[in-house]
Parts: sequence; structure tokens; C-alpha cells
Amino acid sequence: MDTRQVIDDSAGPVSLSAAFNSDTSCFSVGLDTGFCDFNAGIGVAEMLGQSNYLAIVGGGKQPKLPQNKMVIWDDVKQKAVITLEFRTSVLRVRLSKSRIVVALLNSVHVFAFSTPPQKISVFETSDNPLGLVCLGNKLLAFPGRSPGQVQLVELETGNVTIIPAHSSALRAMVLSPDGQVLATASETGTLVRVYSTRNCAKIAELRRGVDHATIYSLAISPSSTLLAVTSDKSTLHVFDLPQPQTLARRSQSPSSPSEEGINQKWGFLGKIPLLPRVFSDIYSFANAHFEIGDEFPTGAPYIPPLGSSVGQPSKGVLGWTNDQTILVVGAGRDGRWEKFVIHEGEDGKRFCIRSGWKRYLGGG
Repeated sequence: MDTRQVIDDSAGPVSLSAAFNSDTSCFSVGLDTGFCDFNAGIGVAEMLGQSNYLAIVGGGKQPKLPQNKMVIWDDVKQKAVITLEFRTSVLRVRLSKSRIVVALLNSVHVFAFSTPPQKISVFETSDNPLGLVCLGNKLLAFPGRSPGQVQLVELETGNVTIIPAHSSALRAMVLSPDGQVLATASETGTLVRVYSTRNCAKIAELRRGVDHATIYSLAISPSSTLLAVTSDKSTLHVFDLPQPQTLARRSQSPSSPSEEGINQKWGFLGKIPLLPRVFSDIYSFANAHFEIGDEFPTGAPYIPPLGSSVGQPSKGVLGWTNDQTILVVGAGRDGRWEKFVIHEGEDGKRFCIRSGWKRYLGGG
């Protein structure tokens, strides 16, 4: 019997996508019924912090806006203040106080957040159907021109560094809040690779599992010390995240154990030479089940809308409210968010439990 508390159990309309703002204080949802003066589908909805600005793109079976058009909506003035049009569909938008970043299938466009917006740069990418792009305070990250590569751009100088992260196409990526770490996952879904943005060196490989999986989302905690991962296995994994500064100090001190503080699932087996690497990989210290929904069975192909009228609603979208609390948001007919909390037991081991959930859309 499931005795966990249900926070709310109200039904709602269909949501096409869900996304957190930059500080995870809010999340926005694109509905098949739109919002405000938009009474048709919204496939992309991206908030600028806690401001009144929202980037929107049409989506669903009856999109209100052309899917090659991106609008910055001022929710106070109840009107569009910036409109950008492109030759192909807009797949994702990222916002900061100074920049608008738009991801298309084969390019990323960077504009100054101004009226009118001024184009700063355009970067070519390999096929990027998920619209993967990360915007930090100083860095911009998105897929490279070859599958599995990451382009890391310094916003101030425009300098570009290429990271050969994976041998197959990228599935998810995230920059840490402090901008020091980049984490990536590929279509294979077994490993998450972690890189230092200072020198683009790989600092860790974190193993989600040994079976193929579709990664839904990656998110790094506010202190940049923990990484959360969701996948189509309907499982949330939480990892300790190595710190570039700590690793640099250890490299200068041979007597310090290189794996100190990192969870090793197989214990002493990881120290035995010639055993398969699965025994020495870094595993999550905690995991928990999250809800995908009946409309999206475990193992089904995952293609979020992101401005397209075809595909499955986004699931397992991650956000940290603090270093102990994780939110997991899913779109669809059963649009809901779930709250997970990391606890430490008397034996010092940490575990992750679901403390509640809520359907975020009300009414029939």
C-alpha cells in the first residue's frame, strides 16, 4: 500500500512542455490551449528569472504562432515586446538579462536582449532536434558540428572550445550554477561525463546503469556539488559531483586518495586490476522512482514537442530548490510535479525519498 501523502489530485488540460527558470524558483508550462490572449497551442515557454518576461513559441496540433517565430511576452503589459522569425522551427529558447539564445535544428542564434534585438552571433551545430543549449553567466554550451561534440563559448570574448564529449549524439547537458562544471549524456544513456569548463578536462564519469536508457534531464544543485539525472527507467539518480578545484589539489598531492568522498557501488572490487570497468565506475549514492504517466510508458521513444506538433510531452524535467530538495516536473495529460528530499541516516548513508506531489493544472 502506498501511504505517501498526496498534496493534490486535480485534473487539468494537456501540457506540451515544462521548463524551470534559471534559479528554479518557478517553472513555465506550454499548453495545448495557450494562455492570456493566446488561445491555441504553446510548445515552448521559457521564463526570464522571476521577471515579467516569457519567451513563447507555438506548438501542439493547433499552434497559435508559427513555429518559426519566437515572441518575448511582457506579462505586465500583456503584449509581445520582441518578435524574432527564423527559416526553420524554434526548438528551444534561453534567456538572461542581456541575451536571448535561440536553438534551431542546425544552428544556435545569440541576440542582445534589447529593443530592437541585435544579433550577436550564429553558430552551426549538428542535428539538434531536442534544442539542447545551456546559458550561464559567462558561458554558452550547445552541440558541436559533429555528433557527440560540445561547443563551449565564452560570452565576453566569443572564444569557442570544442569538447569531444561522446561518440554518439548528445541527449542532455547542463552547466553548473557557478559555471565551473559541464555535465553531458549521450543517446546511449549509461554514462554522464563531467568536464571542467576552465580547461575542458574530463573530471568524472558517472554511471547511471549498464542498460541503454533515454536520459530526460540533468540538473546540478545550487552549491554545484550534486548532480541529478532522470531517464525513461522512471528513476531519479543523485550523484556526488567532483569539484575541479579539489581535483587539482589532489593531483598535486600523490598521497591523497583520488576517489575520496566518491560513492563506489562495488567497494573493494573496484580496486582489483583487470576487472571490467563497471566495477570501478562511480554510481549514484541515492535513487528514487518518479512518475512518467500512463500516456508515456517506460521504454517508449521520447521526443518532446519543443515547438513541434509531433512527439511526446516532456517528462522528468529536473530542478533543485536547495541542496536537499529536488523537483521533477512532467508535462502531458497527467501534468504534475513531484518533490524529493535527500536525507542522511544514522549510519551516515544518504537516501532520497518523495515527500509529496501535485498536479499543476486544474479544471477539466
